[in-house]
Amino acid sequence: MIVGVPAEATAVERRVALVPASVGVLAKAGIDVVAQRGAGAAAGFPDAEYAARGARFVENSSELLSAADVVVCIGPPGEDGGGLDAAGMRDGQILIGLLDPLRRLAVVQQLASRGVTSFALELLPRIGRAQSMDALSSMATVAGYKAVLLAAAALGKMYPMMITAAGTLAPTKVLVVGAGVAGLQAIATARRLGAVVVAYDIRPAVKEQVESLGADFLEVDLDAGDVEDAGGYAVQMDDEFYRKQRELMAGAVAANDVVITTAAVPGKDAPVLVTEAMVGEMAAGSVIVDLAAEAGGNCELTEAGQTIEAHGVTIIGPVDLAATVPTHASQMYGKNVSEFILNLVQDGELDLDLDDQIIKESMVTHGGEVVNDRVREALGAARERSAD
Repeated sequence: MIVGVPAEATAVERRVALVPASVGVLAKAGIDVVAQRGAGAAAGFPDAEYAARGARFVENSSELLSAADVVVCIGPPGEDGGGLDAAGMRDGQILIGLLDPLRRLAVVQQLASRGVTSFALELLPRIGRAQSMDALSSMATVAGYKAVLLAAAALGKMYPMMITAAGTLAPTKVLVVGAGVAGLQAIATARRLGAVVVAYDIRPAVKEQVESLGADFLEVDLDAGDVEDAGGYAVQMDDEFYRKQRELMAGAVAANDVVITTAAVPGKDAPVLVTEAMVGEMAAGSVIVDLAAEAGGNCELTEAGQTIEAHGVTIIGPVDLAATVPTHASQMYGKNVSEFILNLVQDGELDLDLDDQIIKESMVTHGGEVVNDRVREALGAARERSAD
């Protein structure tokens, strides 16, 4: 079996889907790797390191698609993802990556029409056996860390309390909204820098995790009910819930120097948690970093990929934030992808066990059809909207 590693083609994407260490792991399982020349260069992994682990090289993505049985990527094929063209993929070929299948429906349909068997790592079930393959968590770890640094760079204050000959400087106050992987990493990073941190999540069960990192947990009297689906992913709440949530959070938003928001619902627009009126109550010079910018943003004023100022507050809407830390992001992603590949293989040969929960739930297209229930539902909803 041959696994292909393309060069990602966007201007901001510096990650690579497999690093040299992952090539060595796959080689031990009898799996060959072919890489597009320069695929890992922007992430700090030159071709020589791949060659030392036994990888072969091709010059372009067309040659890669011709040579590989399995193709691994960061983003979906097309202009918004890697340098892959779905039209160049062949029947029976396998594609593995962060394919954004609940929103990139046209790409999903094209993959199905080409007979490609595709796996979206976003759809992995949240079970213990899949933890080593959980690319979403890996990339959220990077994003949570980097969000704190972005806020620190934009804020006109230092994070730690300092007692100096020129007087005492109060510590920066940081509010983290959402205590998932990105939120917890943001908490930990802000605490390391010396900030006073408070965090909020609609799941009371995460209070212990928040407090274990040295932050306070914001208690909000709001009955959330079921906030996760059977796969462990967040579900969308109704408008009345979000309205009440904003009312109860308004004071905390105004009281902090930095607000980092991380709330996202797979395949849906991000809930608006910080309104323009709430921004207007923040102190001049405050900073918001909205990690849900790509899905519309948790702040009403967020512009994806832009840094703006409103009411004296800097609002940062980063996209592809993990790509700005490409070496470690690629190292983590490569581990996730190689573990996923190994789960598809028995004795060096492909073995798609459709009874395996990991394989079944992450498979998007197979045999010329869209086979994932969640993606099929999204396609149905899109058709209904078009008919209206």
